Formats: sequence, structure tokens, C-alpha cells
Amino acid sequence: MLNFSGVAVEPDAVISFLKKELQLRGLCRQLLTQELIRTEAKARGLTVSSEEIQAEADQFRLQRKLESADATFVWLEEQMLSPEEWEAGICDRLLAKKLAETMFEPEIVAFFIQNRLDYDQVVLYRLRVAEAPLAQELFYQISEAETSFYEAAHRYDQDERRRLRCGYEGTLFRWSLKPQLAAQVFGSQPQTVIGPLPAESGYELFMVERFILSELTSDVRERILERLFQEWLNRELTYLIHKDA
Repeated sequence: MLNFSGVAVEPDAVISFLKKELQLRGLCRQLLTQELIRTEAKARGLTVSSEEIQAEADQFRLQRKLESADATFVWLEEQMLSPEEWEAGICDRLLAKKLAETMFEPEIVAFFIQNRLDYDQVVLYRLRVAEAPLAQELFYQISEAETSFYEAAHRYDQDERRRLRCGYEGTLFRWSLKPQLAAQVFGSQPQTVIGPLPAESGYELFMVERFILSELTSDVRERILERLFQEWLNRELTYLIHKDA
């Protein structure tokens, strides 16, 4: 029996809801993933100390501004967690991190060298409109300096978030773009307009502000580590699920 703000919720009702919302399979996959991590970590003799859990909990409380024990207990109650369950969750996350580092830290440099182009970045602006004639007209206006990409995006972009940011899409890795778009973006010159290109709900223009050549920064190291670890988990899960099929 679960207690949600004083209201009893039956576990069977939770499972039924997850089924109807098509979320049960994903949850089961997460549970199997956690079991895989625990099994592999145990085989490698990896453990998490109480000091490591406490340090991670303290960092979490600092980030969430849970400045007192009372504030922490209120937050735990809101999350329907006991202190022991919270610490168990922290332990699982730290164990996964240790396992990933143990298994794949030695492979990061070689992987980066082999896939260096994937980690080039671009500061990219994007503008999407519904109709092809408008997209073509904006392309000409920007190309002829009758307006700027930023002004056009602020006025016409269908995406409100991006419109308020004058078309700014973000700083993106090459691998995060679809191959055809990546080829066009990284083959262009900064401050030139790309497009119009057909999109799912209209036509798009792009503009590169600048390129950032790949470096093995701490952020890139973490991304590679996570990628290698997830690929391993997916292979192991696929084998586990289908071995007795």
C-alpha cells in the first residue's frame, strides 16, 4: 500500500496505470538495467562507502537548498521516500558511475581520436516557417542584407522559445544533428544562410555563428563515457531479453 498525501494507492493500481500509459515496459527495462549494473559491479568487487553516499547527499542538499534536516525530511516526504530509500538510490547511481569508469575510462582517448569529428560543435541559429514561399523570401532578404537572420527569426519563427532568442538553437555537437543536416551545416561558412530545407512542419533556414573544433574536455569525456556505458547496457539487455526467446 502506498500513501500519497494521506490517500491510499494500491500497488496493483500503479501497475495498471503504467500498462495503460505504455510505461510498464520502460520501467521493467530500467529495473533490469539496475540489476545488470549491480551484478557486474559485484563481479568486479566494486562497492560504495557510506562516506561516499553522505558526500553525494550533502552535495544534493546544497544544490536543492535543503539547508536543514527538517527541510530534507519535508522534501523526502514529498517524494514519498524514506531516508534509507533515498540513500539506496544514491548508492545505485554512484555504483553505476564507478562501473562505467572502471569499464570504459581506459577507452575514452582512443574513442575520441577515432570519432573526433563527431565532437566538433557549432553555435547554430534556426528559423522555421510554415510555407515554402515565405522561407524562400526570407532567404533572399537575409542573403541580400535586407534583414538579419536574428530579426527574421524573432519575427517569423514558429517556435516561441527560439523566437524569443532570435533563432538561437544552441551549441550542438555534430553527432546530435541528422547526417544530411550535419553535412550541410559543417560544410557552410559562418554567417551564411542554409536552406530552405523541408521539415516535418514547414521549412527551415539555418545559420552558423561559429564552429568549435573538438577537444577532449571534461564534458566530452563524460559524454563519451556515458555513450560507451549505454551501448554496453543496451547490448547486455538485448542479450538478456532474447536469450531464452
